[in-house]
Amino acid sequence: MSEATAHHTDTPQRRRQINLPYVGLAPAWLLMIFALIIPILIIIAVSFAVRGAYGGFDWGFDLSGYRQILFNEGWTGEMEFTPQYLIIILRTILLATVTTVLCLILAVPVAYWIAGQPGHRKSVLVFLVTLPFWMSMILRVYAWMIILGKDGPLLRFFEFFGAPSGMTLMYNDGATLAAMVYTYIPLMVLPVFASIEKLDGTLIEAAHDLYGNRWTTLRRVILPLTAPGIASGVILVFVPAFGAVLEPTLMGGGKQMMMGSLIQLQFGGGRNWPFGAAIAMILMMFVMLVLIGLALRSARNEGES
Repeated sequence: MSEATAHHTDTPQRRRQINLPYVGLAPAWLLMIFALIIPILIIIAVSFAVRGAYGGFDWGFDLSGYRQILFNEGWTGEMEFTPQYLIIILRTILLATVTTVLCLILAVPVAYWIAGQPGHRKSVLVFLVTLPFWMSMILRVYAWMIILGKDGPLLRFFEFFGAPSGMTLMYNDGATLAAMVYTYIPLMVLPVFASIEKLDGTLIEAAHDLYGNRWTTLRRVILPLTAPGIASGVILVFVPAFGAVLEPTLMGGGKQMMMGSLIQLQFGGGRNWPFGAAIAMILMMFVMLVLIGLALRSARNEGES
């Protein structure tokens, strides 16, 4: 068989070998395009659109959605600095960060304790950690409204020990934070538990044999070896906490607003879609920066190891 004939017969087979993986991935690509890329492109376009006269938006190019985050147009047409939305952004970053840190502090000992239990008991405990996900989130938040409410058991407990009768535990950042920690802590416990369960127990014994106390063992052995699970938990908690809507709306009473509830307000009663889309873009860019930072840190740690 001549070289030309061999080339003629091999080319279609080689082409099929090259094209088949791409054809097989076509459903995934279509799903990503229609469910992820196109909605993001629409939000980007709306963030630069013009606010409609009766709400919504009109297609065009206008930076007023982004400008409104820091400035507001006064009666004389001059731009005045207004920090109210900047405060909401900073409060959102603070609450999401504190929620993630509290979830981590609470989840590490819980996950470590569960990992040390016998097999059958461990399965039951993991099931109990996932149990809140079987219930609607709004019901869980309403349960916390009952616990912290005016006639709730926690307030009655404080009043029994002399707290003033007019004291309230609701409609503040503390109530929002309590509901957010309760809502998202299973997302931290599960990846940390999976990471601790794979931990070699002989390394902990070796640390104790070398006269390392519990704090040293935790800091020098357990935390570094469970860093991938901790990083996964941080991402799983921080991202949804950053865009939380129900907790600040119900527990904060709508007074202590976060970025998620601000976006909902602008797309709803505010009818200012370009501004709402601009806030959504700020939220998405901040989350992307955090994820890129964690990915670079993880890659650097793997390179050093």
